[in-house]
Amino acid sequence: MRVRKLTIVALAVVAGLSLTACQNDDDGSGQNAAPPAASGPSSADGGSASAGTGSAGSGQEGGGSDSAGKSPDGADGSSGSNGGGGGEDGQAAKCRTDELEITATDATVGGDTEGTVAVDLKNGGGRACTLTGYAGVDLKTNAGTVSAERTGEEASPVVLQDGENVTFGITYPVNDTGGSGVRITGLVVTPPNETKSVTLDWPGGASLPVTDGSGTPVRVGPMGSAGQGG
Repeated sequence: MRVRKLTIVALAVVAGLSLTACQNDDDGSGQNAAPPAASGPSSADGGSASAGTGSAGSGQEGGGSDSAGKSPDGADGSSGSNGGGGGEDGQAAKCRTDELEITATDATVGGDTEGTVAVDLKNGGGRACTLTGYAGVDLKTNAGTVSAERTGEEASPVVLQDGENVTFGITYPVNDTGGSGVRITGLVVTPPNETKSVTLDWPGGASLPVTDGSGTPVRVGPMGSAGQGG
């Protein structure tokens, strides 16, 4: 009986150990199962991390976009350069009346059938400027204003550096009738593309012949038509 009791006890111990081992195994399985369960959140976190990585990737793409953004900035810089180049290539601005020193002298040569007055425009504005075309010319007379007609010659732009000058000519009929004619009292000059005029003393013949409009008119030439001084 004692031997059986010992055997039963031994079996019970073995069974208990086996049960404990099984429980340990179950616990171990649970622990092993826990990581997958934890790995589920990990995966979710990993998914978030992936999303985060995606954001970071987007950030890097954003960085790529930033780099692309830098390219447009560079392009903008180029545009700035081109804009600057365009400015440098632009023609000098027009000459203003207030920048010009305007004088008139008699330029009639003996034997000419017409009288000539040379009008000189000198740039005193401290910068380069451009004169293009014809000046406006009016003769003030005791019978009213006589406006000069253009000769029709080609009018090329003239760029004047500071201190440079250009001259144009006015031609008019000489009064050789022996009568008093139409007395000239002044000369009004308006630079090309300007509205402000300058009134000068008339240096030419004292009068124009009286005509019915069929005589020789007063004419004005373009810039440079009477030679250019230094």
